[in-house]
Amino acid sequence: MSDVIEVSPQIDELNTVRDLARATGLPYAGGVPPKLAWALVQAGEALLVDVRTTEERKFVGHVPGSLHVAWASGTALTRNPRFVRELEAKAPKDAIVLLLCRSGKRSDLAAEAAAKAGFTKVFNVLEGFEGEIDDQRHRGRLGGWRAHDLPWVQD
Repeated sequence: MSDVIEVSPQIDELNTVRDLARATGLPYAGGVPPKLAWALVQAGEALLVDVRTTEERKFVGHVPGSLHVAWASGTALTRNPRFVRELEAKAPKDAIVLLLCRSGKRSDLAAEAAAKAGFTKVFNVLEGFEGEIDDQRHRGRLGGWRAHDLPWVQD
């Protein structure tokens, strides 16, 4: 009988991300690329939480099966003062939680807030759902969940 604990390749990669985050002083567990995020979700090893507004999810699209806790709301992106409480209602503090926004900036702020609230394995999904703005001022071509051909739906 072996004492070796089997670790999936995704968890092994996630541990590397955590080590890098610690080494660079990141206040949360780290940033994960979209394909790793999807692999973790598919394997049932992580929860994907979309922190964009309800309107963004509806009109731009969202990842099937993702949870939703808005970091901010409305066109002015007014900060949601209940964000942490709402996240706590949907995800255990010791779960691997992957936060996704449009480009990775709001989810970075949300991950920091979640970590300060005691979430020990909270990660930012790098590049977000749509990625950065290109030279024509469009999103969806320079990185992001959709540009990596990962599953998404639109209402």
